[in-house]
Amino acid sequence: MSRRILVILASSLAVVAFGIVGYMQLCDYTFVEALYMTVITLTTVGYTEVRPLDTAGRLFTVVLIGGGVSLVAYHIAYFGQLLVEGNILEVYRRRRVKKLLQGIKNHYIICGYGQMGKYIVDQLLRYSIPMVVIEMDEGAVGNLQELGVPHLVADAKEEENLMAAGILQAKGLVAVVHSDTDNVFIVLTARDLNRNLFICARAGSSGIEKRLLKAGADRVVSPYATGAMRIAQNILRPTVTDFLELALSSEGIELSMEELIIPEGADMDGKDLMHSGIRSDFNLIIVAIKRPEGTMIYNPSPREILQSGDTLIAIGPRNNLDRFAEKLYGTRSPSIAFHRAWRHNTESKTPPRSD
Repeated sequence: MSRRILVILASSLAVVAFGIVGYMQLCDYTFVEALYMTVITLTTVGYTEVRPLDTAGRLFTVVLIGGGVSLVAYHIAYFGQLLVEGNILEVYRRRRVKKLLQGIKNHYIICGYGQMGKYIVDQLLRYSIPMVVIEMDEGAVGNLQELGVPHLVADAKEEENLMAAGILQAKGLVAVVHSDTDNVFIVLTARDLNRNLFICARAGSSGIEKRLLKAGADRVVSPYATGAMRIAQNILRPTVTDFLELALSSEGIELSMEELIIPEGADMDGKDLMHSGIRSDFNLIIVAIKRPEGTMIYNPSPREILQSGDTLIAIGPRNNLDRFAEKLYGTRSPSIAFHRAWRHNTESKTPPRSD
């Protein structure tokens, strides 16, 4: 469309230039007089002529009016077509989205806005996690415009679309399109573009998990296997399942579960769990500690030494978790605090991924 607009502008300037040159040559007008006559002729304003026209001047004016009216009619028809088809609004929307994407970084790219994609977006919005959604179905992204979520109506399998979504500056990517084959291809392309990207993918059928992991996914989730496990746990351990669901959802219960990374320079760095103040000052229970190298310590001893980079799995009242996060990072959102620490830990300590 930009080429068409350039052609329209060029043709308009050409008609004006034709009129100026014609009046200067045929009627011996100055440049300003010729410009004035050309403008009032093309716009059909009908002001008084600079000087009376002779026969040649009048014939030239007829030709100029014919060419000008034809050009104006073409312009009106073209822009009317754009308005009817909604192309102008679409161009404006794309430019607005492109402007939003220019400054985004440390975000997540959500590939697919189906049932799973919508739930993921809602959860990330809840904790103010920056994201970009890529979805092929234009009818499915109307809700994203209302939510103010940057999105692209495009195919996530295409490399240029992932680049447009800022994959080089992204923190992670989630592949939850309907087709398992497409998810594998998205993961493969994303891993090739960004070796340090955290990638989580959906596996819709059995056996696809291995292919997604080989393609470069860090985590693979099977909705059917997870759903079946939750149903079984509801039968075997209903109370435990209810507690975990309430704690993880943070809805309808004061008690919650969160994970936080100890940043460098924290007061508790080098102290044991007993003297860290986590229990006495915040009334939180640490159920597990994950060391930077990946070692998990369950039900840690009060004498367990804490160190920067440790991930703490904490249970306690929501307000206490918020206060603990504020002490560590200056924000009352534990999830935002965790992602800040995770990004810092990844950039400073984790070497580039090599498969």
